Amino acid sequence: MTATPAVSPCLIEKHLRVLTCDIGVRLAGSDQERRAADYIAEAFRATGAGVTVETFPVFQRCVREQTLEVLVNSSWRPFACSLFSSTPGTAGARVEAPLVFFEAPTEYARPDLSFLRGKAVVHLGCHIESREAYRRLMEAQPAFLLFVDIRYPGTTPLADGMFPSYARDLGARPTLNVAFMDAWEWKRCGAAAARIRVCAEARPSVSENVVAELPGSDPEAGVLYAGGHHDTQADSVGADDNAVGVVALLELARVLAPLPRRRAIRLISFGTEEQLSVGSAEYVRAHRAEIEASGRCMLNIDGGGSLLGWTELNANGPEAMVKAMVNAFRQRDLWLGIGREVIPYTDQFPFAVAGVPGVWLSRRNCTAGRFFHHRPDDDLSRVSCDLLAALTGAAADLLADWSARRTLPFARRIPAAQQHAIQAFWEDLYGGWDRR
Repeated sequence: MTATPAVSPCLIEKHLRVLTCDIGVRLAGSDQERRAADYIAEAFRATGAGVTVETFPVFQRCVREQTLEVLVNSSWRPFACSLFSSTPGTAGARVEAPLVFFEAPTEYARPDLSFLRGKAVVHLGCHIESREAYRRLMEAQPAFLLFVDIRYPGTTPLADGMFPSYARDLGARPTLNVAFMDAWEWKRCGAAAARIRVCAEARPSVSENVVAELPGSDPEAGVLYAGGHHDTQADSVGADDNAVGVVALLELARVLAPLPRRRAIRLISFGTEEQLSVGSAEYVRAHRAEIEASGRCMLNIDGGGSLLGWTELNANGPEAMVKAMVNAFRQRDLWLGIGREVIPYTDQFPFAVAGVPGVWLSRRNCTAGRFFHHRPDDDLSRVSCDLLAALTGAAADLLADWSARRTLPFARRIPAAQQHAIQAFWEDLYGGWDRR
């Protein structure tokens, strides 16, 4: 395997501090997201890589006020909340409605959802992975929705969003995230009603994909892709989600740029991942013919820095690709859990739609994911720069080796069992190639 220069934990920490401390929250379409893209582009250029910045339209979440009160034991009590991106506010009006709990994992089986009409719906589960279920929910015309993340019993509302294609095609109601334990308390006390006031808008804006090109000597050898995203959810500086992925890309550019290679390496920092991988989907749509013809592999790094936890690869590709990746990481005494789910919430997914095998590299610190996921406390205290340097070094070894080989150690193939699920998610969540 080709030897690569050492990845620097000090440079990793420097880049992380700029993104999370100097720039901070980087909502899609915001000035802060643009500052991050500018910084990434300049850092890529400093390595000698060829850099292009591709823009695309988005809607920026702009919230001036969001309040939630719940009638508990005959008293109105305030609770924290966070407006979903891609959903409307109340135009400054206070909206009050009776409270009803909707056990989403099972109750979408009900043939009739009309009982939700005009209600404040406590919706157990933040992700509706069915266009038909979402259509029925919108047709029920709830007054507003209070979404509860059911992956862990949190005490803080998480920032999140509705899929843009769902909101565009089927409409949206005011939707706020609430803390699991608050919802638990409402149920325990028999809360009767809720009222919200949200001054917010979705403002037309633009986002950026920052692309660094390390050219190869053989144009016919294809392209190896690596990616991460620089935007964050609301109120989160996103150290682990996903400043770590971005700084890994910057270090990959630095250590790989001086090396000879037959096959091109393209490193992409995507914008607007937090609205459902909008940036990577835009990139794949714009470059579909090239990616389908030349793409050989996609390595996506998202959430790979957790101080305590375990590292995982989720793969959509052949076993020979997975084996080669595992061996590269074991050379640095890094041991990986392996998954083979089709997960539509990562920047690797649109590349899989175009037929490019790939993986999502991440770290869990609880079986449901990461306990600080999409929270304000996803800061530098959650991240190990030394660990991230080791993981990035293994990725650099892998890309250096694969870029230099005459023939890759695996076929460009996605298992048939995964292809059906990939296409179903692409059509349902993303609206397909033409966005319907």
